[in-house]
Amino acid sequence: MIKVSDVVIIGGGIIGISIAYHLAKSGCSNVVVLEKEDLIGAGSTSKGAGGIRQQFSTEINIRLSMESVKIFERFADEMGCEEVFYQNGYLFLLSTEEEMKSFKKNVELQRDLGLEVDILSPDEMRAMIPFINTEDILGVTFCRSDGYADIDGVLQGFAREAKRLGVKIYLKTEVEGIEVENGRVCKVRTRRGDIETHTVINAGGPYSAIIGKMVGIDLPITPFKRQIFVTEPLDFIPDSMPMIIDFHTKFYCRKESGGLLMGGGEKKESSGFDTNVDWGVLESLVEKGIHRIPGIKDARIKKGWAGLYSITLDFNPILGKVPHVEGFVCAVGFSGHGFMHSPIVGKLISELIIDGEASTIDISPLSINRFEDKDRIIPEENVI
Repeated sequence: MIKVSDVVIIGGGIIGISIAYHLAKSGCSNVVVLEKEDLIGAGSTSKGAGGIRQQFSTEINIRLSMESVKIFERFADEMGCEEVFYQNGYLFLLSTEEEMKSFKKNVELQRDLGLEVDILSPDEMRAMIPFINTEDILGVTFCRSDGYADIDGVLQGFAREAKRLGVKIYLKTEVEGIEVENGRVCKVRTRRGDIETHTVINAGGPYSAIIGKMVGIDLPITPFKRQIFVTEPLDFIPDSMPMIIDFHTKFYCRKESGGLLMGGGEKKESSGFDTNVDWGVLESLVEKGIHRIPGIKDARIKKGWAGLYSITLDFNPILGKVPHVEGFVCAVGFSGHGFMHSPIVGKLISELIIDGEASTIDISPLSINRFEDKDRIIPEENVI
């Protein structure tokens, strides 16, 4: 293992690997990624649903998603790989007048920012997806440029190109501490040895608060378990099926391996790092699924898994530098949206490191400093 690096990234999930790629692409090749597991993306990254949407309630999240979609659209060409992004769209199903009012306001903002979003009637949605039950639906929002992506394909694409450009990725290398001298990071300690550096990027996902404490920073991030289940193949689900979110129940689904991938609508989980599947939530989830898609009532569950959301107080990430510790940068707390925002976050953090500030999007609204002023906190409302 090398002893000195320009940048040390803690966390080999999709955020850390994207940052490494974008740094190397911009000419910063002396970059190290440290991952405590024996595979990159073995944590929250591999446990996600792969959804990519631009239908958020806050300007910053809409902009992050729109810029990420641009990168996803050219990803296969840029990485020299097979297509990984499937733009089948996203449908938000709305059941109350309050939801309709809120989402119409969201659509106005989304359209003002240049996003093409439609508001559909239940009949218009049923014409698109005949197997959906719309008896309790008042309206639907639909963005055609949303979709989902092959998580592993994106991860491996970024990693392969990052390594080609000189990035070193060390697996089974858990960080034990970060040394600070005169208010600046100077060394990262691991079980395999120490690395001298003046820049450390915290991309530790659900473990990012632990990493923050290594430099005396309290990051308001809490890990919560979320679970996904996949059915056996179902003949009536077309390849073109959009991602569907039943916003009232928080049930979501999309096609996966011929069957239906579904999640959301779970009971409130206690915080922690437990990723064992709780099969007890399946009954409630299936009940919500059958109500919305009656055709799955006889479907068999093929598999299930659990992963961790890294939740912040306002369901928005913490991006950028922190006060009082020079050289310590955060890219954490994505509250379930890390994969979809990973391309642009990688670019923004690389701009911050190389140029001194992020230029593609102003990330100051996502500074950790916002939690010191309640007027700066604008919670994301479209959270599943």
